Amino acid sequence: MAQPLTRIGLAGLAVMGQNLALNIADKGFPISVYNRTTSKVDETVERAKQEGNLPLYGFHDPEAFVNSIQKPRVIIMLVKAGAPVDQTIKTLSAYLEKGDCIIDGGNEWYENTERREKEVAELGLLYLGMGVSGGEEGARRGPSMMPGGSFEAYKYIEDILLKVAAQVPDSGPCVTYIGKGGSGNFVKMIHNGIEYGDMQLIAEAYDVLKSVGKLTNEELQSAFTEWNKGELLSFLIEITADIFGIKDDKGDGYLVDKVLDKTGMKGTGKWTVQQAAELSVPAPTIEASLDARFLSGLKDERVEAAKVFKSGGFGDILTDQQVDKKQLIDDVRKALYAAKICSYAQGMNLIRAKSAEKGWDLELGELARIWKGGCIIRAIFLDRIKQAYDRNPNLANLLVDPEFAKEIIERQTAWRRVVSLAVNSGISLPGMSASLAYFDSYRRERLPANLVQAQRDYFGAHTYERVDIEGSYHTEWFKLAKQSRI
Repeated sequence: MAQPLTRIGLAGLAVMGQNLALNIADKGFPISVYNRTTSKVDETVERAKQEGNLPLYGFHDPEAFVNSIQKPRVIIMLVKAGAPVDQTIKTLSAYLEKGDCIIDGGNEWYENTERREKEVAELGLLYLGMGVSGGEEGARRGPSMMPGGSFEAYKYIEDILLKVAAQVPDSGPCVTYIGKGGSGNFVKMIHNGIEYGDMQLIAEAYDVLKSVGKLTNEELQSAFTEWNKGELLSFLIEITADIFGIKDDKGDGYLVDKVLDKTGMKGTGKWTVQQAAELSVPAPTIEASLDARFLSGLKDERVEAAKVFKSGGFGDILTDQQVDKKQLIDDVRKALYAAKICSYAQGMNLIRAKSAEKGWDLELGELARIWKGGCIIRAIFLDRIKQAYDRNPNLANLLVDPEFAKEIIERQTAWRRVVSLAVNSGISLPGMSASLAYFDSYRRERLPANLVQAQRDYFGAHTYERVDIEGSYHTEWFKLAKQSRI
């Protein structure tokens, strides 16, 4: 008997692909799967049997895979960004027909998605670039998804995405049609940039509590568990508390202390910072988190530098200060929350700037809503961000929303105490310091930029504007300075 046609196909069965395929099948949608390395196909089919005889069908041959899907066919690709995506499109499009649709679910550079959308349109195919966040667990149980590109293609699979996405009570499935072109990939990229900032800020909170406050792993777990009951309630705080409790299975003590202090990365954080520079949008918290990863990679150099400075009387901690642990934990909680607001404000401003440049008409409140569940940056305070943009869709910056402004004012003294304590102890807090500098610069009516512009006019005749008279001015500073010296 012929196998009935499936509702959707998925090509690329690494961890994310396997789990998303099983999630789709679990929600009652028969799915065909394909992978160039056929052992992955068999592995996924076996998992589908073990996880409840799910309606998942494996194919070793791309033509048979494509022909097993009902028309108009929809195929999700989850393969490595770049050339592998182009190769997969080439393989599949040989068997696809006009009106069929390809969806790239990987972390792809948004302009590649826009190029591919145009290329496949010439073959009569539709295309979506869809950011998927949540890691392997999210992909299996319910991720946050950010599809952008052809609206017609989105409508083909809206019913599937609404069921497969993470479900949040009171705000619905964590998926929405993002917008045209590469907007889905761009939004996912900025999500990852915010994630870089978030993770760095948490690492800095840990460093201060451990290095200056001398908290044990048990005390750290207790503090983070407590924080996860309040305004910091989030996936990243929750998993951080978990990490502090895991004992080393290959020796004594806790596993976190045996992990090499060298952070990897896949590129989305770097792309975010490059876009910030392109768009002239300040994103210092996200930039600091990227630099922190680069510095962590210089492990061998840091080991040698530590020897040099120790011989000169510089220890790891400059001053061994006596601190009130309870007060420090409370101060760090407040500092972390305030700095986190700055990181999200920067990310949202990047999205708004790109949306204006490209004419995407992105809704920032709706993005906050779909990040409330499934994704890595899911957090209770995304509710507050959504409310801020609901109150004022043209909000210039989250910092000036009345609710967030009030919270930062209440926490800024503790925030300054933490940064000062760290500076005096020789502990670097690049993310928290950058966030504080961002806040202090943004809230000041006048900055020392007048001097920088005067310098530019002095050596390069770049002109300047005045605060008291309209127009553009140039002064021959050198001549005036020379005369004044005579």
